[in-house]
Amino acid sequence: MKQWYLYLIAALVGLAIVGYLVIRWKSPSSLTEIWNRGNHAMNAQRDAGKVQDGNATPREVQRLRHEQQLRPLTERENGTKIENLPDGIYGFSMCNLDSLRANRGDTFSLEIHKHEGIVFYVGYASDEHIEKYLTRQSNFHILTSPHPRKGTASLFEIPVEFVSKCEERPVEDGYLFDLFVTAIPELQT
Repeated sequence: MKQWYLYLIAALVGLAIVGYLVIRWKSPSSLTEIWNRGNHAMNAQRDAGKVQDGNATPREVQRLRHEQQLRPLTERENGTKIENLPDGIYGFSMCNLDSLRANRGDTFSLEIHKHEGIVFYVGYASDEHIEKYLTRQSNFHILTSPHPRKGTASLFEIPVEFVSKCEERPVEDGYLFDLFVTAIPELQT
């Protein structure tokens, strides 16, 4: 009768070892991985509106920078008010435009160009919205994206002084910027 208990104990120990090995082989190898898996959904929600890694600057934006002979903000100029920055620069900002950042970072922010004494919002919009701007209509808005996307695939720039109000509109994978234009003053030549 005593041998029966020994076989039962040996079988249970064997099952425990096999179970441990299976769990170890199939599951995360550390508590950090378990924690990261659990927080993945929370991180995804927290990171909404951030640009995913690998979103390089589109060629047409690079071409526009080159044509306008713009240079990026330096780290020393990072956070400087726009009116205190020289001509011939580009940086990034949300609608408030208090100051420019040297890097877009991982957020959806508009590219801002300053050249010839004028500050411009630069982004992508639909051809229909750009047409309203080019035909000098009044009381319209342009939905603008920092990157080309469905419905906003054409690059354009508009002087900040033409925009009476800029609002950030959250969408599923970031922001669209709603630029309200009430009237376009004639540019001085």
